Amino acid sequence: MSEAAQRYAGGMRRRAVRAAMWAWVGALAVAGVGCVERTITVTSEPAGALVHLNDEPIGRTPVQVPFTFYGVYDVRLDLAGYEPLWTQQKAQAPWWENPGPDLVGELIPGNEVGIAWHYELTPQTPVDDVDPDALIERAAAMGATVRGELENGGEGSEPGGDE
Repeated sequence: MSEAAQRYAGGMRRRAVRAAMWAWVGALAVAGVGCVERTITVTSEPAGALVHLNDEPIGRTPVQVPFTFYGVYDVRLDLAGYEPLWTQQKAQAPWWENPGPDLVGELIPGNEVGIAWHYELTPQTPVDDVDPDALIERAAAMGATVRGELENGGEGSEPGGDE
């Protein structure tokens, strides 16, 4: 083999080694990069309440679920013997999730965002014994009021009042 051919072959080997090295560096960089893990944790006092996020049941407190989108969530908690709780809660993005810094934030392996919401449930108040006759009288009065509003084109009349 001529000297020129040997130099050419040596240069090709060095290029191949460099290309393989950069491929490994790139593969290691990509393998070390992880996505941001985002979770919402919901707790309550007392524990055991059924939690709905945006009308989807996710489990009983304490519960942790992954989420993708920041913003406002409809939260509902139900537990026997306690008043149901309906509210809205905002999942606020950290500063490094804003456009620009998010490109770097996504590259940090093991990056996590944990949002925690805690709720105090109110015990249900016992319903007093209701007199059935009084309940029927109130229902009849309400019916008369509604019928009067419909007959008068939306203008209500007081039950027992002059028409």
